[in-house]
Order: sequence, then C-alpha cells, then structure tokens
Amino acid sequence: MPPTEDKQLNQPLGGNEMPRFGGPATMMRLPTQPDTQGLDACFVGVPFDIGTSNRSGARLGPRSIRAESALIRPYNMATRAAPFDTLQVADIGDVAINTFNLAASIAIIEEAYDGIIANGCRPLTLGGDHTIVLPIMRALHRKYGPLGIIHVDAHADVNDHMFGEKIAHGTPFRRIAEEGLVDGKRVAQIGLRATGYTAEDFDWPRSQGFRVVQAEDCWHKSLTPLMAKIRAEIGPGPVYISFDIDGLDPAFAPGTGTPEIGGLTVMQGMEIIRGCRGLDIVGCDLVEVSPPYDVSGNTSLTAANLLYEMLCVLPGVDYRN
Repeated sequence: MPPTEDKQLNQPLGGNEMPRFGGPATMMRLPTQPDTQGLDACFVGVPFDIGTSNRSGARLGPRSIRAESALIRPYNMATRAAPFDTLQVADIGDVAINTFNLAASIAIIEEAYDGIIANGCRPLTLGGDHTIVLPIMRALHRKYGPLGIIHVDAHADVNDHMFGEKIAHGTPFRRIAEEGLVDGKRVAQIGLRATGYTAEDFDWPRSQGFRVVQAEDCWHKSLTPLMAKIRAEIGPGPVYISFDIDGLDPAFAPGTGTPEIGGLTVMQGMEIIRGCRGLDIVGCDLVEVSPPYDVSGNTSLTAANLLYEMLCVLPGVDYRN
C-alpha cells in the first residue's frame, strides 16, 4: 500500500529534531488530541490498579511506558512495517478513572471506549491492571459482536471471584466468556504457567473452547509455527490482543505485580505479535507494568516496543518491499 497522499499524517518527533530526552511526554512523542476524530489508531492510557491483588503500581504504567517510548523510531527494520505512512495515529491521553471506586471506574472506562471506537479507530491501550480488559471488551462487543482474542499472560485470569469480588484483575476472562463477548473457539491464551489452586485454573478456559498454550510448551522454540496455526484457527472476524507483561519471564520484565518464573522471552513475545499480521485486529492492550518494581526502566521499555509492534500489525499498515 503506498503512503497516503491526500492528508497530512502524524509522525513521531525525530531524535534529530529534538533530543530523545526532551520533547512531549506522549507515546512515541506523537501529537496529542482530545478525541479520535480523524484517527485510524490511537494510544490511550488507563492508569488503573484498583483491581490488583499483590503488588500495586500499575496506575503509573502509562506514564512510564510513554517515557520509555521516546527511543522508538517510526520504521520497523525487521518487518519493514511503516505504520505512520498509512495510518493517522495520535496519543489521546488517559481515561479519567475514579481512583477510589472500582465499579465506577469500570463504567467510566466502558463509556470512554464507546466513544474511542465509535468512528472505527483502533485503540492501543497502556495499562493499568488487567481488570480493564473487561470494560474494553464490552465496548468492542457492542460495536463488533463476539471477538477472538490473543491473550498473552502467566495467568488465565478466569477466577470466579477474588476475595468475593467478581471483578478484579484475576477474573476478567471468566466474565468475558460468561457475558458472551468472545467466540471461545477463537481465543488463544499463551504463556500460562506457575502454580494454581486446582486443575480448573487452566481447564476451565479449555472447557470454553479456548486454546491454552502453557509456557512449558513454548520453551526453547520459536513461536512462529504456533502463530501460523492460531491465525488459521481464528480466521476472519474481529480480534483483540491482550498482553499482560507478566507473560514474559521476570528476567525480562521484573516490573509487574504478579511475576512468575519460567515465562516467555522478549523474542517470543514479538513473534506472537508479529504472527497476528493479517488478522482483523480491532484493538490491543499492554497491561500490568508496575514502575515501582522496574528500577532500570527495562519493563516499560519492553512494553513500549511491544505496543509499537502491535501498531505495526494493524490492518492498513504499509509494508515496504
């Protein structure tokens, strides 16, 4: 697809125009705007961690990810994707959640995403804890119907409740299935591992038709062949990518709320995202980055690059030959 010529497309601020440690504190130093008018895709933060059960701090994730994203350049040297040549992209800021009320925040996020996606804009969300995927999926379902999901995580997040609460960061994928927001046969959960309470922790999603790929099945191998199979299984129709940073091993991403050893490598995470090329991706998220546990900034840097990789596989992106 040739570069769009009939309108001026936003470009990230280059390092030769402004030092990378300066300039606007937006995702990739892109222009900002208050809504999605005229946008094909947007970056949006949801600074929410009221649903966390162990380490807090994910509310600070969007700001930290944006800061580390200053190093990312517009052209993908590996895949030859040039997303800013054909997509109009901006950073629309953060959803103004209610810091003291989880239920109110869920309603606020849901309403915000109704507006974000109303004109077909595809949101790339900077979390925030994984609770936020539920209101986002509710909004997407109203527009697109049942979705497929590529879910990268150490945990299945299908608890029936946490401390008696039906909505928290360990419950969203059970609620999503129960509410009929997904087609279970078009859902893949990749990287699940560690200890649990019963076998149902991973067997319940299998009973819903989800493909469950445990981390042990990913060790010492490329995930490119796996993604070819998953693409064929998911097929046409709207797809959402939900990437919990704890899907990666804490050696690569220590700054997260519930780290688990034996996880995916950064390279495997990139293979998963690049393997989504060709799917009808209507939205993405990167969640559970907790900057207080990320003293080097590497977790936020990795998260920023994974979000860029998601942008590169959205429909309509130009790939230069």
